[in-house]
Amino acid sequence: MDLFEAIGALFTITAVFAYLNYQYLKLPTPIGVMLAGLLFSLALVTLGGSLESWVRNLLAAFPFEEVLMQGMLAFLLFAGALHVNLDDLRKSWLSILVLATLGVLVSTFIVGSGVYYLSSWLGYEIPYLYALLFGALISPTDPIAVLGLLKRAGVPKDLEVLISGESLFNDGVGVVVFAVILGLAAAHGHGGAGGVAALELFMREALGGLALGFAAGVVAFYMLRRTDDYTVEVLITLALVSGGYALAARLHTSGPLAMVVAGLLIGNHGRALAMSERTREHLDTFWEMVDEILNALLFVLIGLEVLLIRLTPGFMEMAFLAIPLILLARFVSVGLPVAIMRSFRKFASYTVRLLTWGGLRGGISVALALSLPAGPERDAILAMTYGVVVFSVLAQGLTIGKVARYASSN
Repeated sequence: MDLFEAIGALFTITAVFAYLNYQYLKLPTPIGVMLAGLLFSLALVTLGGSLESWVRNLLAAFPFEEVLMQGMLAFLLFAGALHVNLDDLRKSWLSILVLATLGVLVSTFIVGSGVYYLSSWLGYEIPYLYALLFGALISPTDPIAVLGLLKRAGVPKDLEVLISGESLFNDGVGVVVFAVILGLAAAHGHGGAGGVAALELFMREALGGLALGFAAGVVAFYMLRRTDDYTVEVLITLALVSGGYALAARLHTSGPLAMVVAGLLIGNHGRALAMSERTREHLDTFWEMVDEILNALLFVLIGLEVLLIRLTPGFMEMAFLAIPLILLARFVSVGLPVAIMRSFRKFASYTVRLLTWGGLRGGISVALALSLPAGPERDAILAMTYGVVVFSVLAQGLTIGKVARYASSN
């Protein structure tokens, strides 16, 4: 199957699932199409046959981790950041910074240590660095899943800003931490410590990504300010996203962080100072459509990816046990920073509960798990990742609104 055929097939499947969800399931589109894709995949696994082989060929021609991490992620992060109010983020900048950095590191350690001991208890003996890899890829909340659902959930405004801001930045931090630990695992396998190199990688990826996003955003802002044609201005933003993300990969800096910074800059200063009202309308419409379409494609792919997972009883046990471990790690990793910051900032009594339940995981975790080198550790990590993501999107995503209303009324 060639790439064009794979793209056509994926769009067709997504459209059919979106239609079925609209007519019958009536769930939020990302959740509905993922559930349809998951049920479809499980039916294929049960029945087998030529259709299962065809879908596997489709996934091979449209590899999830490459499509998301090297393409879709740039557009989704930019589109998400484009509509986040920078003034709201400034009011909560310290909380967001602490949750997106310290929170990810604490969660990575708790999850990694827990998985290491659980795997030993179950007789799988996942090496500690690989257990930490799972902790790193599953700890960041996914902005793609979070931002879409928060719009419908009725979460209080201050918490919506905190959750969305954290998810935008801890995603990039999580990818960097994952890359650092993966480098350490590779160095350990070749007999090297790799500690200094890992620290250099972290600094270059994180700080370099922030600096590149700001510089690219400033250049795009200057071009937008000197242009009064919405077609050209939309093209400038497309170039900013695709070119900026490609440049980040070339410079070995964090593309996700670069796109978040660029999106915040264009979405706030660019919209206010460099665009006419007509341009703002067209730009918003364009990027909202990009966001919705790519979200639907992404969640269909998540549903179909179950075909690549070894559903053995042992791995299913690990996946089942990983869910409460992730929730516990999330509770501690947000509860500890919030408890420290309560001495100089006021938080609602339900903040930790909503941050815990609103910390959804999504496609980025699956993509990072799929990017691991083949081996028994990868199979176990992929099964745990998929179990956590499915639970997160279906259970937490469908109930976050009710949890928010209950928590804020008590």
